[in-house]
Amino acid sequence: MVRSILTMALLLSVLACAVAEGEEMSGPEVRLANNEIRVNFSLILDVKHVKEIREGIDKELKLYIDLFRVWNVWPDEFVLGKFYSRRMKVDPIKKVFVTMSYDGNVIIERRFRSFESMLAWTLSVKDLKLTSTRELEPGQYFVRVTAESKIRSLPPVIGQFLVFISENEFKVKKDSGYFVIEGGR
Repeated sequence: MVRSILTMALLLSVLACAVAEGEEMSGPEVRLANNEIRVNFSLILDVKHVKEIREGIDKELKLYIDLFRVWNVWPDEFVLGKFYSRRMKVDPIKKVFVTMSYDGNVIIERRFRSFESMLAWTLSVKDLKLTSTRELEPGQYFVRVTAESKIRSLPPVIGQFLVFISENEFKVKKDSGYFVIEGGR
């Protein structure tokens, strides 16, 4: 019994690693305007995942937008972060395309007329206000964006028992270039 579970776990971990190579992220682009840090980025899904969504399989994306202060010694200092959860639901028979976005406080539900417009809105973040530069110490900073999607077929507790199995269908992480905040507080 244990041997078959370990064999299945090894197979799933190999498959999960092979799947994670297809996603890409453009950005993050950081813009400093009116004493605010604004971020733009978009995610490009693999053809396999787009096909699954189009066929009606729900997909939830977790987006983490984090601000780090650069130090000469490792590690960089985490300053603040924002979290978004975006869930896509498609009914291919009724041609219903729905996305829900949750930022921890507000749930936004949007309905779209086409699959492509739903994907474009769900996979991109435009002009997100991260924070005011007046609240930050002077220094050098960068923004890290992480996008992940959990595997839906695994029970949620499997990662606690078999730690070598990835619970993520994919996880993409990308950093912006460095930018300088002067004057601050």
